[in-house]
Amino acid sequence: MTTLIKLEILRTLRNRRYLFFTVVYPALMYVFFINAYGSGNQAGGLPVKTYFMVSMATFGAVGAVLSGSAQRISLERKSGWVRQLRLTALPGRAYTVGKIASTAVTTLPAILVVFVVGATQGVSLSAPQWIGLAAALWLGSFVFAALGVALGYAAAPDAVQPIVMITYMAMALLGGTWFPVSGSLEKFARFNPVFLYNKLATFTQPGHSLDLVAVAGLAAFFAVFTAAAAALYRRDTRRA
Repeated sequence: MTTLIKLEILRTLRNRRYLFFTVVYPALMYVFFINAYGSGNQAGGLPVKTYFMVSMATFGAVGAVLSGSAQRISLERKSGWVRQLRLTALPGRAYTVGKIASTAVTTLPAILVVFVVGATQGVSLSAPQWIGLAAALWLGSFVFAALGVALGYAAAPDAVQPIVMITYMAMALLGGTWFPVSGSLEKFARFNPVFLYNKLATFTQPGHSLDLVAVAGLAAFFAVFTAAAAALYRRDTRRA
């Protein structure tokens, strides 16, 4: 499984499309949003620069794991690679866990590049806050890695790309990625894992601690998505 994870990581990092859309593009969008909203204003209870630094980091992270896992698994199913792996000594559970782990690791560049740009734009956090926020966002990305694996097994190879994009954009739109969610819309957003993901940033504000409700919600989503991925893998195995 370790070898599989290493190969998946190297293959992803060599993908120029991945580097642009999940690393460079969120950083560019971050600069756009802080200028559009005005750097001295507040957004979602946070300074605009901090709010959009987190939302664009999560945008890149979610994009990295959803597109990286779902589309790749779908293509591997279509080419027969998954069927060949089943003939080896690699257990099905190890394959699924390996996919989740490898795609989650590739979110680090997406998060760190936006953080570097945020620091150059004047985001001021203490060293523990920078480290804690990066760790929280990285661990949170495992939720969407599991969702990507589930979508890769659920969707037909020819349909997986539009399904991933619709899921990705819908969660981002209603999750506070492009604008703060408030009022009646927030009641529904609490059932959106992207909204909970973005809420992990609240502890960077004075007098606030890590949002344990958001952590619990993400943990529940991770359990559901992982169970779904395992069930869909078994279904795909029976069909093979």
